[in-house]
Amino acid sequence: MQERWWNMLAVVFGAAVAGAGAVIAFDSTRFVRREYKVYSDKIKKGCKIVLLSDLHNKRYGQDNRKLLEEIDRINPDVVLTAGDMMTANEGKTCCFVPIRLFGHLAEKYPVYYGMGNHEYRMKVYRKAYGDMFDVYKKELKECGVRFLENERVYLPEYNIEICGLEIERYLYKRWYRKPMEEGYIERLLGKAKEERFELLIGHNPEYFKEYVKWGADLTVSGHVHGGVVRVPFFGGLISPSLRIFPEYDGGLFEKQGKKMVLSRGLGMHTIPLRMLNPGELVVIHLER
Repeated sequence: MQERWWNMLAVVFGAAVAGAGAVIAFDSTRFVRREYKVYSDKIKKGCKIVLLSDLHNKRYGQDNRKLLEEIDRINPDVVLTAGDMMTANEGKTCCFVPIRLFGHLAEKYPVYYGMGNHEYRMKVYRKAYGDMFDVYKKELKECGVRFLENERVYLPEYNIEICGLEIERYLYKRWYRKPMEEGYIERLLGKAKEERFELLIGHNPEYFKEYVKWGADLTVSGHVHGGVVRVPFFGGLISPSLRIFPEYDGGLFEKQGKKMVLSRGLGMHTIPLRMLNPGELVVIHLER
């Protein structure tokens, strides 16, 4: 009798493992489209934005054909990236995938590129990466992509100012959140302009409170990959910083009337799987 129960448990466990494996295989090879609306009296004219984040060299079809086709169906006014479109691995770094993707996108849409921790790593650690960042940036600029390394660009048609924040490596520490110094963002970007709709590209969502304090009307972020595994009723399981059930894992958040749209990302890194958490293509409708 006891042996029979053990056999039944083994069958159930095997079925559970096989089921989980099937879900991981399915979710790690697809993306979904999610849309958000953000309203503000500062907006002069409606603006449809596609937000890309954390591709990490992932391909959805040859040359990301499936991703490009979906973006063309959306037909955005602006394309933003919140960083980590490639993966900086010492000795293994490849930037070909995002270069091809943005080459196609920039032929049709204005593209603004915000920095993630992987771009920053490639830029700063010259001994490990040489001039790879310079080459990557040059290739994308020649395609028509606008890099925003602690820079701002104003779109008068919409009264939107896009601000690309590039924070230092110590603000991506694993296991714990390093405090951001008072006035840190202002030193990098200058003061927020109250009369303009300030759209901040801030790759790390853990500093949403600081982005709001600076004056961001809308922050777009990535980095967390949706928590890798989505646990029903609890949310994302773990962040790339190895924090369990992170406060911000994906979706729309609000503080003091200011918003943050956090992309669950398109690719994988550190923990190379996704479960109940497919890649995400984000569409943001900014409306008056």
